[in-house]
Amino acid sequence: STQSTWGRLLFETKMPKYSAEPANRLKSCKARGSDLRVHFKNTVEAGNAIRGWNLKKAQIYLEDVIGHKRIVPVKHFRNGVGRHAQAKEFNQAQGRWPEKACKLLLSLLKNAESNAEVKGLDVDNLFVSHIQVNQAPRGRRRTYRAHGRINAYMSSPAHIELILSEKEEIVKKAEEEGTTKSKSKLAKKVKVGGGVEAQ
Repeated sequence: STQSTWGRLLFETKMPKYSAEPANRLKSCKARGSDLRVHFKNTVEAGNAIRGWNLKKAQIYLEDVIGHKRIVPVKHFRNGVGRHAQAKEFNQAQGRWPEKACKLLLSLLKNAESNAEVKGLDVDNLFVSHIQVNQAPRGRRRTYRAHGRINAYMSSPAHIELILSEKEEIVKKAEEEGTTKSKSKLAKKVKVGGGVEAQ
């Protein structure tokens, strides 16, 4: 038991591994949660909805979903999901309002935002460059049925990881003043019948 405790402590002190790494570590920050008691399928759909979004835009959207003003489109785990008019915003028919998943994603975004502030990043320029939701080991409970039977009563927790990155500003190449004409334009045209015609 002592050996297993040491193994657990060593495992917990290791840096967590992410499934993706940002292109520029100095301009990115991370946040993650493990074995979170939130439905895996709902969290996948909510995470997919905000992937690639600006941080502030994603936070406003999740707050709107919690208030049932906007909806999370269901694109992958669609079986048995009702149709709602709000899903037209995403060109979908089916959608849900997973409040618990949205609250948890909001808290993770807030955590990543705090990490960005500590690193001195521009919070207004951050976007969700990576978000991934994985299945965690299922929690096992039991429920009692008629005639003395017992059925499994499982939970479907999730691991969530996300990376916020600063958008790189695309700077256009400055045109030099008084640029000379290209060689092709300066080239002389040769007549078909012979002789040279100056341009």
